[in-house]
Amino acid sequence: MAENGTPKVAVGVDGSATAERALGWAASEAARRGWPLHVVHALAMPLVMSVYAGPTRFPPSEEITEQGQRVLSRAEAHVRELEPDLVVETVLALEEPAKALLKRTGSADLLVAGSRGLGAARSALESSVSVRLAARAECPVVVVPESEASVVTAPRRIVVGVDGSDYSRSALDFALREAARTEGGSVVVVHGWRVPLPFDSGELAQSGWSPPNDLLDQRSQEMVSDMLALVQDEETRHVGVSVLRLDTDPADALVDTGATADMIVVGSRGRGSVRGLLLGSVSQGVLHRATVPVTVLPRAIRKR
Repeated sequence: MAENGTPKVAVGVDGSATAERALGWAASEAARRGWPLHVVHALAMPLVMSVYAGPTRFPPSEEITEQGQRVLSRAEAHVRELEPDLVVETVLALEEPAKALLKRTGSADLLVAGSRGLGAARSALESSVSVRLAARAECPVVVVPESEASVVTAPRRIVVGVDGSDYSRSALDFALREAARTEGGSVVVVHGWRVPLPFDSGELAQSGWSPPNDLLDQRSQEMVSDMLALVQDEETRHVGVSVLRLDTDPADALVDTGATADMIVVGSRGRGSVRGLLLGSVSQGVLHRATVPVTVLPRAIRKR
């Protein structure tokens, strides 16, 4: 993973409308933070195994290179229209999209991707690149969904999911600090639970049994209070915080609550490199269904 002393916002582009929206969001965020913007276009040249030379990547043809440069030129021109004073660097990478972005970002950076269209080959999961980035990146990953909205909104109202884990503690800390960057910023802390029943719920109800909702709600209240006490400090204490505890599926709670927010923040449970299969199920559910940008946090991040 890349690492250097100057943090940056990195974004992948491929000429698609979704990538262009992600580019606009990344440019706005880079300007807001005062960071440079790195725009990456991946050519995804095939890697060939050779007995004599080892793994060798095919060089791009002149036509492919020119096409890639045109994508980057259009992307840079678009950024100049949006943020004329922003420092922009364009990168033409030979690797496939996820690897190209992961290779060029470190823990101090922010990585932005569109939810669709970042690869030439579409799998059953069209957002598989975004899921892979969210599972493997060392830095926060912002996934910008398809949308008809043309205005990029700074993350003023942020919804964050918590479950008491270290992952969600990082997410809560990040959400509070992002809200503190914007005047009037606020955070909605969401904890959704759903009791898995080993037997038919109808038969259980007929027998007079019901889930201990009062106890679960009490434990939820204690957990959220403890987490807020741990992460709030002088920098974030002024941020308006509300808490929503629901007896429902966590992903449903976050997607529904976040529909009117500017951003949803979740923690990642990813530890491996198998194309996001080890990303937490809640995080994946939110990524696939959210209609607003979603930020996925690694377990431990630097405070910004």
